[in-house]
Amino acid sequence: MRIAVIGAGAMGSIYGGHLSLHNEVYLVDTNQAIVDHINQNGLILQENGEDVVYHPTAVTSTEGLEPMDLIILFVKALFSHAALAGNQALIGPDTYVMTLQNGSGHEDILSEFVAEDHIIIGTTNDNGAVLAPGHVRHGGEGETNIGMLVEDTGKFLPKLKETLDACGFCGNIHANIQQLIWNKLFTNVSLSALTGVLQVPMGFIAGNEHAWTIAKRLIHEAVEVAHGLGLEADEEVVTAKVRSTSEGSPEGITSICADLRDGRKTEVNTISGSVVRASKKCGVPAPTHELIVEMVHAMEDRKR
Repeated sequence: MRIAVIGAGAMGSIYGGHLSLHNEVYLVDTNQAIVDHINQNGLILQENGEDVVYHPTAVTSTEGLEPMDLIILFVKALFSHAALAGNQALIGPDTYVMTLQNGSGHEDILSEFVAEDHIIIGTTNDNGAVLAPGHVRHGGEGETNIGMLVEDTGKFLPKLKETLDACGFCGNIHANIQQLIWNKLFTNVSLSALTGVLQVPMGFIAGNEHAWTIAKRLIHEAVEVAHGLGLEADEEVVTAKVRSTSEGSPEGITSICADLRDGRKTEVNTISGSVVRASKKCGVPAPTHELIVEMVHAMEDRKR
C-alpha cells in the first residue's frame, strides 16, 4: 500500500515507522532538520528499552508524488485543513484519508477533500514522546480502532486492518466508531479545556468543589448532546470515570493547559468545540461548553 503520514511528531513517527515495514511510506513534515535526520539515519523508535531503526521516506514537499492509497493525518487538529490543502497532489479519486487525532468532528474538514465513503476516523491506544529529531519513545501499545460514518462501499477497512496487523498494530473495525470516539471525548471535554482555563493540573478538578461543579455541568451537557446524536452515555458512569482520571493524575497537565501556558494555539475546536457543533446539529443546548471554548480562544489571544 502507498501511504503518506502527514506529521512526523511522536504519533506520526510511530505509525510511519511501523507501516514502512511492509508498505511504501512517505513521512511528510515541514521541519527540514527532522526530514534530513530520518533520511540520513533512519527513524529511531525506542521500544521496550531498545532503539529500533525504521526507514520511511521523509519529505518536506510532496510535489511530484503520485496519489496515495491512504493518507494518515497526525498534525495538530488546527493544522489539518492546511496540511491537506498543501498536499493535494497526494489525493486521487481512490485515496482514503484517516484521522486518529484527539477529539471529534474531524470529518467536517476531511470531507472538503475526499468523499464521505473515503473518510476513516478512529482512536489509538499507542502513545509516544519525541526524544530528539527523528528519535521517538513508543509506549502504550494497544488497539487501533477504525470505522466510517457511512457504508464502506470500497471494502477498504478489512484491507486496512490487515495492513495494521501486519505492521504491529492491532486493528479493530467498529460499526459505530462515533460511539467509541465520544466515549473517549467525555473525559477530554470535561478536563482539558477546564484545566486550561484555570491553568491547573488535572488533580485540581476533582479536588476543588467549584472546579468539580463546572466539570459536572460539562459532563451533563456532553451526555445530553450524545443522546441527541443517538449515542449511548450513562452520566453516572461518565462522571465516575472523569473523577477517577482526575484523581489518578494529580500533577497531569493536559495539552490545552500546556498550550495556553506557553502561548500556543490549542485544539479546543475539535475537543470542546466538537460538543458545541454537535449540539447545534441535534438541537441540544451546551452553553457551558460554548463559554469554555470562547474563554480558551480569548486566552489564546492574550499575548497578541
